[in-house]
Order: sequence, then C-alpha cells, then structure tokens
Amino acid sequence: MIILSAFFFITAILYSSVGFGGGSTYLALMLIWDIPYYIFPIIALFCNIIVVSGNSINYIRSGNLNIKLLTPYLVGSIPFAFLGASISIEKEIFEILLFFILVIAGIFLLIGSKSFNKDQIKIKQIPKILSISIGSVIGFISGIVGIGGGIFLSPLLFLMKAGYPKHIATTASLFILINSIFGVAGQLTKNIVFNEFLNYWPLFLVVLTGGQVGNFLNIKFLTNKILALITSLLVIFVAARMGFRILP
Repeated sequence: MIILSAFFFITAILYSSVGFGGGSTYLALMLIWDIPYYIFPIIALFCNIIVVSGNSINYIRSGNLNIKLLTPYLVGSIPFAFLGASISIEKEIFEILLFFILVIAGIFLLIGSKSFNKDQIKIKQIPKILSISIGSVIGFISGIVGIGGGIFLSPLLFLMKAGYPKHIATTASLFILINSIFGVAGQLTKNIVFNEFLNYWPLFLVVLTGGQVGNFLNIKFLTNKILALITSLLVIFVAARMGFRILP
C-alpha cells in the first residue's frame, strides 16, 4: 500500500497541476497492483472528486468559468456517465478498454500540451448538437471505465479552438468533477462492498495532499505547457506498462 500510495500521490500532483483528476492512471495502477477489480472505478472516481474539487474552486474564484462553453458538454455527458457507470463488464474487456483509453489520452494530452499558453487564438463557435454529442460519447466511455473524461475533452476543445486556455482548463475540471459524481451514483447501483472500499482510505488522503501540491506547482513554478507534457508522458508510460501486462 505504501508504494501504491506514493504513485497515487505523484499522479495527483501531475494531473492536478493541469486541471485533471488522474482517474485513468489510478485505474491502471490499481490493475497493476491487483486491487479487487469490482472496486476499481469507485476508488478512481472518489480520487477524481477529491483532486479536481480544489482545482474547480480555484479556477472559478479566478473568474475563468465560461458557463456557455461547459453546459452543452455536461448536458450530453451526465446521463451517459451515469448509464455507463451502471453497466458491468468483464475484467478482460475492462483491461483492454483501459489500455486503449490510456494510449489515446496520452496522445491527446501530448497534442494538447502544444496549445497551452496560446492566448491569442480565434475562438470558434461549436454547434450545440456537436458539443452535446461529444459530451455524450465521452460521458458514456468515462462511466464504463471509471474516469472523469476531462483528459479527452480538454485536448478536443483546444483542437476545435472552442475557448481560451483558462476557460478550457476550468471546463475540463468541472466536467471531471460532475461526471465523477454521477459516475459514483451509477456505481452505487452495483453490488459494491463498502468495507473493502474503505480499506483504501490512505489513497484518498494522499491524493488530497497531492492535489494541493499540484495546484501550488501550477500557480508558482511550472508552466501549463511543461506540466501537460510531463503528464502526457506519464500516461503513455503507464499505458505501455499495462500493454506488457495484458497483451500476449
């Protein structure tokens, strides 16, 4: 548990520093450490909620909330995050799905890291039906696996030039937070053993601390671009580690 907690701490620092929760990497780490499969998603989602709550509050206080940008993605994602989280899948399918999600997320984040700090961009109006559809797909996939989905949404918003970097970061954090809450609600429709879930309380404590450290790094020391690059490399590394484990 000590080594796993250390990895959760590092993950929380890196992800919170760019406005994410780290759900995908928490899941991969638990898979590598052979944590009981049926409590993977709810642990990862709780960690997400703990980490991005601080980010979301800080971003909103800074006046970076663009409600018009956020709303259509949430309209699409909320019901599908709940639906996806209520679906049970076999562990082998879960492992393969998580592997591909990590690979795609790492690539998306690597691409998105090039867009950080570009404040002088021409914002495009994205059709609401497209925004709702994107939110629905991300929400459903996120619900099934047990992540917040911001690691997909943020790079997409950058690529579509849907908003300024500070607005996109805030949108991604709130998207993760709200999706994770509804994901937990969906998980609660399953038979989850809470006694075992509570045995992993040290993980919640370390991600709380790591999230605060990540916020401090973001504010005081490192640029978003550098932090996003580091985080993308971490995701790709974990994906490779998973690939060696599950692929023949």
